[in-house]
Amino acid sequence: MQLSYFRRVAAGGAVAALAFAGVAAFTASPAYAATSKVSVVHGIPDTPVDVYVNGKKTLNNFKPGDVAGPLNLAEGEYDIALTKPGEPVGSAILKVDNAEVPGGANISLAAHLDAAGKPKITPFVNDVSKVDAGKARLIVRHTAAAPAVDVRAGGTPVFKGLTNPKEAKADVDAGTVKADVVLAGTDTVAIGPADLNLKEGTATIVYAIGSAEDKNLDVVAQTITGLHSAPGGVPSGDGGQAGTGVQTWWYALAGAGVLMLLGGGVRMATARTGRK
Repeated sequence: MQLSYFRRVAAGGAVAALAFAGVAAFTASPAYAATSKVSVVHGIPDTPVDVYVNGKKTLNNFKPGDVAGPLNLAEGEYDIALTKPGEPVGSAILKVDNAEVPGGANISLAAHLDAAGKPKITPFVNDVSKVDAGKARLIVRHTAAAPAVDVRAGGTPVFKGLTNPKEAKADVDAGTVKADVVLAGTDTVAIGPADLNLKEGTATIVYAIGSAEDKNLDVVAQTITGLHSAPGGVPSGDGGQAGTGVQTWWYALAGAGVLMLLGGGVRMATARTGRK
């Protein structure tokens, strides 16, 4: 069931529609139906930005590789614009007008490159259903300007033929896994290897970002906690707020009735720990 959509997305003059698909599957109880948990991933290389929400600058110099959130985003419509640092909202390099956000979901917004290397924003609905005892959820999202890839754990492909902007996921045994990303059907390593600490009762989301042509492929990770049993609300996860000024920014927006976050955080953020 499609409950909401992004429309009028402008990136270098291009306009496209972005849909939230399957939000209904992850909605919370009625008590939480008016808000969603929203985190943001900045995966556009070499492009620090200022962030405007509803025409107001909310964050300066948001760095590539940063993850932010989550914060409660009230159900409604929002205008989001990214500009080069110091430039006005009218000079946006990436823009979403009238972004309609549903209530009761856990969402990640990824600013990234498409397969052709053009910037875009893709919304992902995070699977926050419970995991069994001793298990963790691994989610991999291809958000890089790169061809199809395989994701390997311990040298064995676990997700095959993943293309931008698709995702793959599985519930696996908790523990540390050595993972890398290779070109699909080959042993040519594109990213990694890196050790992933998959903690019991969590969902670890790994984003492949950057550009293969520019040789700056990298990964950013986000962790959602509290999945040991059926959630009483919407699990919040963590986008890495340490040392970013997020708290001040959040209160300023709350006073204005706009709970939208696009900024802050650290690369490879994990719950309540900051840099990994």
